[in-house]
Amino acid sequence: MQTGASRVIGRDQEVTAITGALSRTRASRGGAVFLTGEAGIGKSRLARYAAGQAFDEGMRVLKGRGTTIGPMVPFRPIAEALLGLFRGDPPDDSALGPYKPVLGTLIPEWHDHRSTTESVVVLAEAVLRLLASVARKTPCLLVLEDLHEADAETLAVVEYLADNLEDQPVLLLATIRSEPGHALELVRRMVQRGSGTLVELHRLSQDEVGQMTAACLESDRVPAELVDRLWTDSAGNPFVVEELLHGMVSGGLLVAGAHGWQVLGELKLPVPAAFVRSVAHRTDTLGPQGREVLSIAAVLGHRFPLSLVQKVTGIDDRELLSHLHAGVAAQLVTPDEPAPDWYAFRHPLTADALLAQLTLAERVDLSARTADAIEDLHPGLPGDWCPLVAKLLLDAGSETRAGLLFAEAGRRALAGGAAESAVTLLDRAQGLLTDEVGLRADVLDTLLPALAETGEFERAFAFDVADFQALDGQRRAKLHSRLSRVAFTAGWFTEGVEQVRIARTLLGPDAPAALTAQLDVTLAHLTLNIPSPERISSAEGLARQAALAADRAQLPVEACEAWQLLGIIAREQDMNEANECFGKALALAGTHHMPIQHVYALVRLAGNDWLQHGSTASLDRTHAEASRAGAITVSHNVDAILALQSVLTGDYATAADQIEKCLAVTTRLRFHSLTRYLLMSKATLAAHQGNRAAADDAISEFEAVAKSGAQEYPLCFGLARAFCALLEENHALAMTEFDRALALESQNPTTFHLSGTHGMRVLLGVLDGRFGWRDHEALTTSSASQMRWNRQFTELARAVLLGRDGRVDDARDAFQRAQEAAGLYPLARHLGLRLVAPEAAAWGDPVAWLRSAEEYFHQATVPAVASACRGLLRQAGAPVQQRRSGTDQVPKELRGQGVTVREFEVFVLLADRMGNKAIGTRLHISPRTVEKHVASLIAKTGQPDRESLSSFAAGFAG
Repeated sequence: MQTGASRVIGRDQEVTAITGALSRTRASRGGAVFLTGEAGIGKSRLARYAAGQAFDEGMRVLKGRGTTIGPMVPFRPIAEALLGLFRGDPPDDSALGPYKPVLGTLIPEWHDHRSTTESVVVLAEAVLRLLASVARKTPCLLVLEDLHEADAETLAVVEYLADNLEDQPVLLLATIRSEPGHALELVRRMVQRGSGTLVELHRLSQDEVGQMTAACLESDRVPAELVDRLWTDSAGNPFVVEELLHGMVSGGLLVAGAHGWQVLGELKLPVPAAFVRSVAHRTDTLGPQGREVLSIAAVLGHRFPLSLVQKVTGIDDRELLSHLHAGVAAQLVTPDEPAPDWYAFRHPLTADALLAQLTLAERVDLSARTADAIEDLHPGLPGDWCPLVAKLLLDAGSETRAGLLFAEAGRRALAGGAAESAVTLLDRAQGLLTDEVGLRADVLDTLLPALAETGEFERAFAFDVADFQALDGQRRAKLHSRLSRVAFTAGWFTEGVEQVRIARTLLGPDAPAALTAQLDVTLAHLTLNIPSPERISSAEGLARQAALAADRAQLPVEACEAWQLLGIIAREQDMNEANECFGKALALAGTHHMPIQHVYALVRLAGNDWLQHGSTASLDRTHAEASRAGAITVSHNVDAILALQSVLTGDYATAADQIEKCLAVTTRLRFHSLTRYLLMSKATLAAHQGNRAAADDAISEFEAVAKSGAQEYPLCFGLARAFCALLEENHALAMTEFDRALALESQNPTTFHLSGTHGMRVLLGVLDGRFGWRDHEALTTSSASQMRWNRQFTELARAVLLGRDGRVDDARDAFQRAQEAAGLYPLARHLGLRLVAPEAAAWGDPVAWLRSAEEYFHQATVPAVASACRGLLRQAGAPVQQRRSGTDQVPKELRGQGVTVREFEVFVLLADRMGNKAIGTRLHISPRTVEKHVASLIAKTGQPDRESLSSFAAGFAG
């Protein structure tokens, strides 16, 4: 007799669903399939069938399963599955970039001291990229069994994969019991939103039980009364059918004869679920020592290592293997695939059945002995052993020791990015250490940041620190310091400030430098995010105070954080000082081996180089360093800066691709600040191409995700909308947008300096007479005005002022400096030429400049500026090239009515009810010519009068 049916029975619809999913996956249309049902219903059998089919069709099969050893272990199923990639040729890691070090937390071959997990979402993205990389060569099937036993972090990765596998040649097949719980609820939510297919396995019918019985007995001649009884007592559960059959055969109740299988004596089958007694019967045949071996294994969980069982029992290799082979023969255990030393129970219920046979005293004794053995074999309890020993000690009645180990496991889980598992473990520690106020405070010290990571902010603040009155003020102040950090993470900045105040009160005048520095850094960050005209100066004072205190107290983390914040603040006034601050942070990070802080300091120094000189070479090098260190946030931060650089340098196609790719990732990873920055860049991209509707749409997207006072907001007006107005030749509106950016910066000072308030606004103010020398000097003394993007405009403004003073040579020198700065930025350079040409007759070559600008804007399809350049050339008496290619700018309906390009330019401005003089000024034509075009438009469009024509034009604009 076989141990199970040789084929899948009663699952035709399920098999069809799986084969269809495999077929779609091979066509690069992957997804997720979830098999649900009660224990023993056949989920694992169907998963094995899917794996076999995938293997036969040349797919790569990766397998992992929910944690079955002690408490849940973060990411265990995912790690187990990915390790399968390294049993042959390791996968190509060239496409993973910064995500490779992140995977080092799961894959030992890729682990080094820089490996880090910034968040579960980042790790999930790394897993997705690895699977996609592998599947580009060979489509993949990822089988994850027993999700009901998986940790919260694994479920988060599963959800992320299910949401993002649609366009990948990867199929996720997961099994889960249909028991109420977080895992099943999550699966149902995923299925509801279309991120997966739910396949529910139901019990077999009586006919299907008969087919299964025949397959197990390898005979078509099966007693009818046997099938009836099996159907009745198993209730159609395949696992119970197999267990009952095996018990009958091994007990001599069912025997094979010359005429097929026969029942000897009275047919007495156990009641449903009594296969537990079948397990007990089989363990009895192994003898006392064999039963002890399996009992110890059951105490460990559903999987167990032989070396540990041997350590607890003290028996030699030969005896241990003898008992183990007997257990295999009795179909109780089976070799576990990932590692040779490990075995597993044939079914999870087998371990439960073995534990049910133990008395309380026996279980306490075995748990204590096993915990001691693990501590002897694995000093320090690395990895999974720490939470397992904690559970064993709890079962043995050692609550305080168990609580301490649960706390340690929680700290490790948090450090590894598994915040939800950390919360679960730390909660258990809190519950076990109820009589130990100091120990509970230590646990809470880790639990609070863990709750912040999981977004449970209200729960963090629900802890009453007053319960720890028995502790000294310093210990309680430390907890309030943690709460201030929680408040900062939650965006509750005012509440964070209050927690800092409470902590300072508790500390008094003799506060230790360590806590003072921590509080100052936190308060600096909080202050920087509370809208106020003084927020920059206040944050600077706090950060400087924190940096000095942290340096004195040798607190490298706090010092590094403070110096970087000071560097960011210093950029506006003194770039050299900013570089010095970032340099100090870089030195600290290197000395104290803080890889992520090291990369942050590098990228900020590189950012200064970009702002000051327009060079991205340092950013490119930093991006490579961030990739090596697995600093995902930093890596995407650099990507976002490079995308904006592509906009400013006029590489619009590349910029659009960079922004969309990066935006998809930052949105998926919930990097909100980077998402805001990219949406601002998207608005700038549209504005610099004169596409006002697209720019407004992007700004609307920005406003939907940005909080009041977001530091990127002024850029939406000064770098996007103002430039759009300039390309429409609406200089007054452009100045209004720059003034709005300045007002926003005045209300909430920003650490971003390309909004135009230090550059283009100065030039426009000089050109329209609003600013003279005194204003120019006041507005260009800061480092921000010397940043390359801003410098091209401030030098043009200087040239204009010098020209007005008759200082011709000096004006030419200033103009040359402006051109050198503008060399990287074609749009800005030609816009500058168009703007200053009318002022440059005495000291420049306005005709040559206007010809250059007209050609650029004509090729760029910016008709308003191109037309303005032609108008200025005519005013200068220079011949003007006729442009007829702009007819495609005229809507088809108006072209059919004979409307010319110039008439359409007038038509567009009529939508704003502008008079002839204003239109003439905008288009650089006479009011009389405007009137002629208006009359022509009235005739061609069939409108009765100018007012009707203006309304008609407004309708087109809408």
